[in-house]
Amino acid sequence: MQSNNSKTYELVLTALFVAIIVVMASTPLGFIPLVVINATTLHIPVIIGSLFLGPKKGGFLGGVFGITSFIKSTLVPAPSAFLFSPVAALTMLPHSTIGEAVLIVLKSTFIAIVPRIMIGIVPYFVYVGIKKAIGSEKKAVIGTIINVVISFILGFGVFAFTNKMIAEGKIGMSVSAAQILGVVLGIAAFAAIEYLFMNKDAKALGFITAGIAGAMTNTLLVMGSIYLFYKNPYAELLQIDPSALMGVIAGVISFNGVIEAVVGAIIVYLVGVVLDKIKPAGVYAGKDMKIKAVAEDGTVAKMAQ
Repeated sequence: MQSNNSKTYELVLTALFVAIIVVMASTPLGFIPLVVINATTLHIPVIIGSLFLGPKKGGFLGGVFGITSFIKSTLVPAPSAFLFSPVAALTMLPHSTIGEAVLIVLKSTFIAIVPRIMIGIVPYFVYVGIKKAIGSEKKAVIGTIINVVISFILGFGVFAFTNKMIAEGKIGMSVSAAQILGVVLGIAAFAAIEYLFMNKDAKALGFITAGIAGAMTNTLLVMGSIYLFYKNPYAELLQIDPSALMGVIAGVISFNGVIEAVVGAIIVYLVGVVLDKIKPAGVYAGKDMKIKAVAEDGTVAKMAQ
């Protein structure tokens, strides 16, 4: 049964995250300028909310994110506004029947809302899954495999970012040097995360993985939905042949998506370790299931979920 303190804590935290999402969506605070890209951070409060409030409230926060995207695209329409606003889509895309109009509304609403709801669901289960894995007898093997994947993503993100700066003449460096930098920083990230995981804070792996999963959920579902629903209109907007759109989307995922995943991993970890001292992540009021969690001293302890 939920205690009054738990209810109050979750209500306050939910309201706080809603306010943060609205403010970030309405101001430049929702983006981090990184010379060659403005990395969105709007999904980060949703990810953190998912970890500390559970998948239901996380999904609700994701829905708030989606609604802000819909409203912004409607009130301040850009050339691509039809992707996220059914109102803009009806005015920007051709349709001759009620059925076609309804289909346009459903497509744009789906892109604006559903991927954002999933941002609030996926990270929670990823985090819980990681905690279960690192509480098992194969902790070292499973943790190291996950760490390899994370370090590859981080290293690739550094390479993609550096390579983009080289292509735009922002820095004087060869592509080979960018590749080496990515490998070196990937190895350094692996060593740092492995040290935290094995010796200091096993939860670090969970926070970092959840941050990456949430960011990539947003990128993959949004870009995948755009390709599925609006392949031709989006290709026309970009002034490219529809057959070339897959390559463009793959480029967005491998650059923007990876950079935003790296930023998300870092921020979710930094915020997560602070909030976790107040109330453990992966635990929300009314959840009775128990899972194994790794204590800071490396022993296995039971944590109520």
